[in-house]
Amino acid sequence: MKIRYLLLHAFGMGGTIRTVVNQANAMAAAGHDVELVSLVRRRDRMRFTLDPRVAVVTLVDQRAGRQPDSVPRKAWRRIRGKLVPPGEFAAAQFTERVEWAAMEYVSKLRDGILVTTRPALNLISARRAPKSVIRVAQEHMNLSAYPDGIRREIARHYGRLDAVTVLTRTNRLEYQRLLPRTPIVQIPNAVHKVDQEHSRQVNPVVVAAGRLVPQKGFDLLIEAFAQVAAEHPDWRLRIFGTGPRGVELRGLIDQHGLGGHVTLPGRTDRLEKELADASVYALSSRFEGLPMVMIEAMTHALPVVAFDCPTGPGDVLTDGVDGVLVPPRDVAALAAALNRVIAGRESRVRMGAAAAETSRAYGPDLVMPMWEDLFSELLRGERVADNFWSDR
Repeated sequence: MKIRYLLLHAFGMGGTIRTVVNQANAMAAAGHDVELVSLVRRRDRMRFTLDPRVAVVTLVDQRAGRQPDSVPRKAWRRIRGKLVPPGEFAAAQFTERVEWAAMEYVSKLRDGILVTTRPALNLISARRAPKSVIRVAQEHMNLSAYPDGIRREIARHYGRLDAVTVLTRTNRLEYQRLLPRTPIVQIPNAVHKVDQEHSRQVNPVVVAAGRLVPQKGFDLLIEAFAQVAAEHPDWRLRIFGTGPRGVELRGLIDQHGLGGHVTLPGRTDRLEKELADASVYALSSRFEGLPMVMIEAMTHALPVVAFDCPTGPGDVLTDGVDGVLVPPRDVAALAAALNRVIAGRESRVRMGAAAAETSRAYGPDLVMPMWEDLFSELLRGERVADNFWSDR
């Protein structure tokens, strides 16, 4: 089968890019004709390893900087203005030229499966891709995280899609309520592999990772760790990632006098090793879709201390078994949970072993066949089961 994955920036970093590349690789390995389409390109090389059998297509090359933001007047008049609503998290990147390139690409397709990977691209696919194309929209974020304007556009246009895939049961129920006539299919993202080096629980290190943006709540984690450092001065917190809030977070570290306890090492190409060398993983997000780095940490037998934010942590973790869940944005509760887990090595070992077992449900050998089955059923014209994951 012909499968096309359309990403905003396939050459960037991020959980969505990583998981889509993993999907593309798996489908190519299964013998399918796979194309990875990057709407924009700002780097020479991809950050993640791509199977050489996957063709890569770039629609707007921005390596030399953004091109003049204009398209032919007649063309723009014909498409009747922009389709990407302003509340989309990446709306600023959808200039006239970029949006026009996406619409032109999908409108010229005639067959195969088109997988789009964020609301802007899902809406363009729903409104511009021909019905002869199987249109599958991936939602990597929970519905309640979107502004009202985005939810209205989703309610208005997603019904034209052949299927909408979501990551968790909570996501599925949210989208089913909004789109009762649209197949909402639950398939989680897969980790790269589940047989990873396990933490030996000997290093006094708490690790976290993600973009340095408000969503990830690293400001809350730093505040919580100020309480942890006071009780466990030999422990350290390492937050991996880059982003626009780096300066602000460093200021917060200085404000709390945590220079010797909290570090922001930036992006790392050896995250697997950093996870294996740590003893606890902390997730402080204000909201999530399905936190893949958290699950990757679990493959290393790391116990997790997490905000029970919408959505993801509570769909994966069992409180007190493979991690600890605390109320969202409750800094004191997060600090208390970290202190409790840090204080008991025996319980960390037990929870870590359980976390590694939980992570096996997200292995590629289990998840990737679900995608292949979904695509096959859609090509046969069958209506797929909404609870696709639990039916397998």
